[in-house]
Amino acid sequence: MAEAVLVDLFGLKLDSQQICHQTLLKTLNGIHCHHAPKAKFLCIMCCSYVTQERDDEQGLCDWEAGNGFSLLMRDFETVSNPSMAASLYTIKQKIDERNLSHIKVIVPEHRKSFMKAFIDQLFTGVYDFEFEDLQVAWRESLLKPATEINAPTTHQLEEIQNEIETYLRGLPALKGDLTIIRSPLIPDIFIHGFTTRTGGISYIPTLSSLNLFSSSKRRDPKVVVQENLRRLANAAGFNAEKFYRIKTDHANEVWVMGKKEPESYDGIVTNQRGVTITALGADCIPIVFADPVKTVCGVAHSGWKGTLLGVAMATVNAMTAEYGCNLEDIIVVLGPSVGPCCFTLPRESATSFHNLHPSCVRQLDSLNPYVDIRKATRILLERGGILPQNIQDQKGDLDLCTSCHPDKFFSHVRDGLNFGTQIGFICIRE
Repeated sequence: MAEAVLVDLFGLKLDSQQICHQTLLKTLNGIHCHHAPKAKFLCIMCCSYVTQERDDEQGLCDWEAGNGFSLLMRDFETVSNPSMAASLYTIKQKIDERNLSHIKVIVPEHRKSFMKAFIDQLFTGVYDFEFEDLQVAWRESLLKPATEINAPTTHQLEEIQNEIETYLRGLPALKGDLTIIRSPLIPDIFIHGFTTRTGGISYIPTLSSLNLFSSSKRRDPKVVVQENLRRLANAAGFNAEKFYRIKTDHANEVWVMGKKEPESYDGIVTNQRGVTITALGADCIPIVFADPVKTVCGVAHSGWKGTLLGVAMATVNAMTAEYGCNLEDIIVVLGPSVGPCCFTLPRESATSFHNLHPSCVRQLDSLNPYVDIRKATRILLERGGILPQNIQDQKGDLDLCTSCHPDKFFSHVRDGLNFGTQIGFICIRE
């Protein structure tokens, strides 16, 4: 059974004859009686402005104040906007506020394909949609479709995409201004930084607001993440069209850009100018590498598994092997991650960190000792030949625990499965 029911009356025109109003009222009343016992959200979507072809024609929302409609509206929420993008995004917010996922859309047959095109952009695999034809007695003087039944053309799909992107660009930033944490060790020939959670448009509490990763398991759609990325690119000065994320596997594979891309990898290295490479983080460490002598950069995603597998040094080794970088020239900056104050592992896994160095673990005798993945990463980098002074893992908000600072960072440990993602990024200036 649907948890939310959306009735699409967007753009429909009504004749002023009373029979038309009564027909629609009867239809809506039937929908309410059928779904109200179990649905947690009943909504009517209509257009706040419709060009009238005749003096006796009205858009639904011009008419809702009278003809018995106001009584029915006690049972439905009405969302009225001049654009489909604005209306559906508002409805999505209301659905997300209630944490609902199963949605029935009752839509005129001629609009179903257009509705699906908008939904594909604004929702993710978290949501389950069921479509039903809006059954109203069609007659020339009654409820009238604006168009014939046709699938959207390529041009119309582009217009839908543009409408959504334009709407999202106009939304205000949430939780404050966009903030980028930078390291003084990395020279200005590179554009680099680590993001916090502020300055984006994602509104779901655990994703708000500069979430930079979308998946079928999260409620943030790609188009919202892309808008967050656009705002970050404008603030940082990189090209969002040349932007590459690590395809995380919690291992130590490194992609040398220009060679065949692996199916998954936790490191990237490149000497290409104008290309931004990024490592994801939400407790795992996003690591940025820079060699200003050879003009080479890299990124790595280092969770506890990747740390033990040596992903940081695997990235360094790729820089030296592929581009001739010297160890003493490579700068490594560790972005914000979960600290030893909040991160625990089962004793068997924690023992591997203790074997690396005892200072990486606290309370080893407990069932779930506390583990310091940052200290372990520094130890492995120094053992691999990176100069201690070329490693920055403290100061300038870099060493703040992501779990301890909900105002600044996303955290899987703190927020659970529907967590947001921050990134570390670097680019060689063109």
